[in-house]
Amino acid sequence: MKSFDNKIVVITGAGSGMGRAYAIEFARLGAKLAITDFDAQGLAGTQAFLDHLPHKGMYSETLDISDKAAVYGFANAVKTELGGAHVLINNAGIGGGGMPVWQMSPEQITQTMNVNFFGVVHGTQAFLPQLIENNEGAIVNVSSVFGLIGTPNASDYCASKFAVRGYSESLMVELESSPISVHLVHPGGVKTNIAKETEGGAEFEKKYLKTPPEYIARLVIEGIKQGQQRIVCGHQSKSISLLSWLLPLKWRNKYLYREMKDLLNQDHYEALNRSA
Repeated sequence: MKSFDNKIVVITGAGSGMGRAYAIEFARLGAKLAITDFDAQGLAGTQAFLDHLPHKGMYSETLDISDKAAVYGFANAVKTELGGAHVLINNAGIGGGGMPVWQMSPEQITQTMNVNFFGVVHGTQAFLPQLIENNEGAIVNVSSVFGLIGTPNASDYCASKFAVRGYSESLMVELESSPISVHLVHPGGVKTNIAKETEGGAEFEKKYLKTPPEYIARLVIEGIKQGQQRIVCGHQSKSISLLSWLLPLKWRNKYLYREMKDLLNQDHYEALNRSA
């Protein structure tokens, strides 16, 4: 897909960060926008930005992306209000529990998987029929560089992003002979609020989240135009990608521990030892 003028672009998690950046960039290209987020206030803020840009139409709805029925209802509403979608950006996500495996509750893991993975599944299955009907389209599924490597205090987040990766790579093969392209995005340290509510999130944000979301959005749009299936971008993304492919797992884990041990809470290990 080379042009987005008058094309209908669906963006989840559009209330802030990368989702808002996608919406703004596609609006500047003359797209019609269907945006959603769990955060009604953030979504209204994105709408306010878009009101000053040359988009060709907009539909907005607050919903929980992990709610399958709500996502299908959103898809039906988009088709009624704007027409069938051409581009789907499965961007919505949360940062996860931010604690080691032995302290993370099953409920936290379920929540992270429901939003980060099943949100992508619901969005894809709800909107794919519209792309097929249009006989053209692009699906962009947002994983993470933590969908390439496992990191401490992020087992739920990494699991969800590895799942997005596997799901998307399978979808690429299934749609290989179709007019619909699939793009898997592995952002590095993008300056968003995703780690804000997690334990140690402020320190993590200061150390790792540096790339402006607008930069990522423009790279992804260019990647859609060029048919690039895997898009690795953002702070430290290239080095992490190389680390995931080239370094033996044992050495990689030692390196990651040295790099990130300052973010680990020593009380966690003391608690583990007491329970042993």
